[in-house]
Amino acid sequence: QVQLVESGGGLAQPGGSLRLSCAASRNISSFYYMSWNRQSPGNMRELVATIYGHGLIYYDDSVRGRFTISTDNTKNTMSLEMNNLKPEDTAVYYCKGLLDGNDYWGQGTQVTVSS
Repeated sequence: QVQLVESGGGLAQPGGSLRLSCAASRNISSFYYMSWNRQSPGNMRELVATIYGHGLIYYDDSVRGRFTISTDNTKNTMSLEMNNLKPEDTAVYYCKGLLDGNDYWGQGTQVTVSS
């Protein structure tokens, strides 16, 4: 069973920063890709950023230049560094990984941006 566990959410002020982590129960380099997704109340879950095993990185326009996705193969973790946070970044953030043709999701971590 593959498990993904997020951590690092919380409350931040507009313009502030937070760092999310996703710990994988498998060797993170074995995933074809891993991604961060978010869902706010009343909205569909949306893709935030993706990092592929071969190194390609994708960001949604809404976060490009503010968020940075990365992986640490020694710790089997994926991170999302979020800077210059905006109230519209408020959402539950989920990590996702594709391994052996199957999608795996974490349970989510709440990020709230408010003054």
